[in-house]
Amino acid sequence: MPKTRNRWIGLVFISMAISLVIIDGTIVNTIFPAIINDLMLTSSQVQWVQESYVLVFASLLLIWGSVADRIGRRKLLVIGLTIFTIASVWAGLSTDATSMILARVVQGIGGAMVLPTTLSLVNANFQGKERGIAFAIWGSTIGGMVAIGPVLGGWLATDFSWRWAFNVNAPLGLIVIIGLFIWVNESKQQHRSGKLDLVGAAISFVMFITLVFGLIEGRVYGWWNASDTNVFSIGDFAWPTDGISIIPVSLAIAVAFIAIFVLWERARERVGKNVLLDLGLFHIASFRNGSIAAGIISMGEFGLLFAIPLWLQNVEGLNAISSGLVILWLAGGAFLASGIAGGLGSKVTGVQLVRAGVVLELIGVLGIAIFANTGQGWGPIAPFLLLYGIGVGFATAQLTGVIMVAVPLEKIGQASGSQSTVRQIGSALGIAVLGTILFTSTQASAEARIREVEFVQTLTAAQQDEFVTTISTPVVDSAGAALPGITGFLVASGASQQIADDVQAAANNGFTDGVKATGYAAAGFLFLGLLTTFNLGVRKPKRAKATDQADAEATKA
Repeated sequence: MPKTRNRWIGLVFISMAISLVIIDGTIVNTIFPAIINDLMLTSSQVQWVQESYVLVFASLLLIWGSVADRIGRRKLLVIGLTIFTIASVWAGLSTDATSMILARVVQGIGGAMVLPTTLSLVNANFQGKERGIAFAIWGSTIGGMVAIGPVLGGWLATDFSWRWAFNVNAPLGLIVIIGLFIWVNESKQQHRSGKLDLVGAAISFVMFITLVFGLIEGRVYGWWNASDTNVFSIGDFAWPTDGISIIPVSLAIAVAFIAIFVLWERARERVGKNVLLDLGLFHIASFRNGSIAAGIISMGEFGLLFAIPLWLQNVEGLNAISSGLVILWLAGGAFLASGIAGGLGSKVTGVQLVRAGVVLELIGVLGIAIFANTGQGWGPIAPFLLLYGIGVGFATAQLTGVIMVAVPLEKIGQASGSQSTVRQIGSALGIAVLGTILFTSTQASAEARIREVEFVQTLTAAQQDEFVTTISTPVVDSAGAALPGITGFLVASGASQQIADDVQAAANNGFTDGVKATGYAAAGFLFLGLLTTFNLGVRKPKRAKATDQADAEATKA
């Protein structure tokens, strides 16, 4: 390893690279209201602005991990950052939903090149105890940046424009690229001769696209029977409205492609060809059990962040930067966790820290669900955001090391991509499922609460239906952005101030109920994730001990 480069300074730029990608996955949370108003997005489009990025990001991690091993990890990292930066500017210049979603797709392509290459570079440039410290910095950066994204987005949206939340990536991306060339060594891995598994990549992409599409759009197109009002169409083709919905068909395709993917990868492995995912990695207990835990935990970890800023701004009346500062409690917890974990490193195992982290996340999410109430502001949920952040810092930073502990050095590239893919799939599914729960619960609760308003009960059944639909549908379709305007709309329509206030309160409470339901669902995923961690660390694999000895000898050398 060349001694002329400072690996720790290089780690700063590697962490900055992953920061740009992770921030962009969350920065849109606090600027959604501004984007919705400016581009006139529907609630489904709001989810796709988020999901298109995460979906493409997760779908391509495996293939880019394999490519990085071949052409060089630093090289692919620089290429990915360049694509990501250009796409960020494109997003910042978008004038409609289609342009924004396409830009987010390209951002996902670039971002997918960044995540596995940063992890592989950390593996390649650090050994022994230093690797554990580097992992902790890398993992804590991810946890912290998830929370800092909304703060940065809120500040830019409030003092400048939501477009700068994307355009700021241009100068930052250039600085990171220069730093990577100066302070980070190139790294490649020996690999089999032969072509990349492009067919496997195509199969996996279809698998992810259909799965997340089905989860996101189920409430729009109907979970079983096709919707009469919302018709799925592509170009001149329109899905029939008099039969089964496209959603179960999409989910069935996803299941079929999962089976095809497994069969394809096993067939290639038997004849010694390159594979997209080395299924043999899942014979390693720590990798298999850790990946399962990571996927389930990711479903509950960050999906709630989709709902909290919308609630803070549209129900509690905070502006974008103020809601971002509230989320800063989570960021503070994540960074605090890195210091605590360092002090506990010699006293507890990584698995114990992971469990402690998930427990704290679970308490934090439950606290948010219980104490998020209309009219009480952000104060009651702040301590739980702090606990949530500490949990993220523990679990995210330590879980990577737990998963990778017994992976052979020659398979680190694929393992890095694989475990990153599992996490991103979990995150994508979490956002899809929790987003659906948020809007479905909001609509049901808002409709029920509006019907309980004294004025509404004086109307005929038909009039009630029309009134409730007039109020609740825009709230859901705008992802809550229509909430602040309900009072003004009703007063302008001739309603008294008292009636307008009563309906406003009912709608606000309906959205709050949706946030609570989302929190309880996230807690459910985290509880399942906690249960899976009890399969970790039962015994230390012999291969892991050998790897530790090799690392120690390399460090001495």
